Formats: sequence, structure tokens, C-alpha cells
Amino acid sequence: MKTKLTELLQIEHPIIQAPMFLVSNVAMVKEAMNSGIAGCIPALNYRTLDELRLAIRELKSVKPNRGAFGFNLIVNKSNVKYKGQLEVICEEGCDFIISSLGSPEETINQAHKVGIKVFCDVIDLKFAKKVEELGADAIIAVNNQAGGHRGGKSPKDLIGELSSNCDIPIISAGGVGCKSDIDKMLNYGAEGVSVGSPFIASIEANVTEEYKQACVDYGEDDIVMTERISGTPCTVINTPYVQKIGTKQTWLESILNKNKKLKKWVKMIRFSIGMNATKNAATKATYKTVWVAGPSIEHTKGILPVKEIIKKLVSS
Repeated sequence: MKTKLTELLQIEHPIIQAPMFLVSNVAMVKEAMNSGIAGCIPALNYRTLDELRLAIRELKSVKPNRGAFGFNLIVNKSNVKYKGQLEVICEEGCDFIISSLGSPEETINQAHKVGIKVFCDVIDLKFAKKVEELGADAIIAVNNQAGGHRGGKSPKDLIGELSSNCDIPIISAGGVGCKSDIDKMLNYGAEGVSVGSPFIASIEANVTEEYKQACVDYGEDDIVMTERISGTPCTVINTPYVQKIGTKQTWLESILNKNKKLKKWVKMIRFSIGMNATKNAATKATYKTVWVAGPSIEHTKGILPVKEIIKKLVSS
């Protein structure tokens, strides 16, 4: 299956294994590359720059001819590690960077100097045109079926709008759990897809068995939006604990977020607290769990190796 994405990354199938906070890892990306797709890891999954550097070197040492790997960068001020992460990635090299939650201008400029492609998360045409003008190589169109921080438009509407008004490739993110979903996104005008939630329940994922099993046991109707993780609406599995704590900001958070002077600091604090809560949910088995996932877990029927999940995506 040849598309502009397979040409850009020299991969066999137009699929990116999406970067997932605390879920994605080197083992998953190795299997992704060996199966002819691209794999991506959030740089924030590494506590130190040295750990990030070692991960890049390990992936470069095993990269096959038909696969590709990249890293996701949170490029706004809430990520104090951003500049160091960008520097390490550019020094060591990879195939692509996915930028999220901020202006990708610096990332594009630095990455292009060393031949790294940059794909940018967007949720609307306005930002898509901005990143295209800045020189992005492709657009990650985050729709309202995505897991985690999602957009507001349906896959069909968002892909249609962006593909009609932008000249760079559109990669659809959200709502893909089987091959028919991929075919649908390509028919809408996408050049590839970014798939995350189906890979949570993989053998290689370094999360608890409870998190993986939740992706098997729950389905599309069990996904809800919460403001309690990062301050920005995020999709999670509607477990009894989520039902207990609710999905809306507290009255204090709401008031502070309306204060122009304090808003930035509140967001940074909320982001830090939310990331720690997500880490605990992913790595510890307690009743106080908030598991991030998207509606595409509807198609997750068992905990499988990454290569088997990919095989189902491309052949069934």
C-alpha cells in the first residue's frame, strides 16, 4: 500500500504507532519497524537526556530497511525539558519528530538542519495552515475519536477540510482499530494513520496487566472526557473510580484558570500533577486508576504481541 506517508518514511504500510505517554517504548517500536510501519515514543517517557540518547542509539542499531522511528515532543512551556530533548534528538538522529501542544517553529528549523522530518499535531485548519507555512513535512490530524487529548471534528470532516486546503500530507489520528478503519481514513483523503490505543494491550507495553485488561474488557461506549488529568480535556476509560471523582475541574481550578496572571502557572502545576497521576495508573495496580485510552479499544479482544496487532490492522 503506497501513499505519500510510505514514501516519506520508506515504510511498507501507511501506519504510525502513535506516541503514548508511559506506554510506548523501544521494544514496541522495534516490533513496529520489523512489521514495516513507523513507531514513535514521547521524549517525556525518559527521565533523563542520557536515557533518551541511549534509546535513540538502540533503535538506530536495529533499524531495518522497511521501518522508521521517531519521537514526540511537547513544544510548549509546560515541558521544561523540551530544548534539551530537541538537542539530543537532533544530535543523535531519527526519521521524524511529532510536535504537540505549541508552536513547532524551532523544532522544524533545528530538525530540518539534520534531515529529520517534522509532523505536527493539529485539530483545525487554522493551525494546519500555520504549521504548513512554517515548513512542516506532514500534518497529524487529531480528530474527535482520538485517545488522550483529542480534537473536536469527526475524521471525515477534519481530513476533508485539511486535504482540500493544505498541500502537505494528512495523517489521521483517532478512530482506527481495524483495517476497515484505515481504509476509511484513506478514502477520506488521508495519506496514513496514527494508531495508539490498540497497542496499549500489547505484550511489549510496560504498563500493568490491569491497564491492558481494561482495554480488553471495556469498549467504545466506556470512553469519557475528563478535565482532571492535565487541565485539558482528555479521554479515559470510565472506571468506577473515574465515576467517583467526576470528570470536571474543581471550583478552585476553574477560578484559577480564569485568572490571566495565574493561568500559565496553574496549567504547569496541573500538567505535572496529571502526569504523575497517569504514571501511577499505568505502573501501579490500585483502585485509584485513571487509564487513558480512545474508543478504538472497541476492537481490542486480547493482549497480543505488537506484531500480531499490526498483522490484524493490515490484513483483516
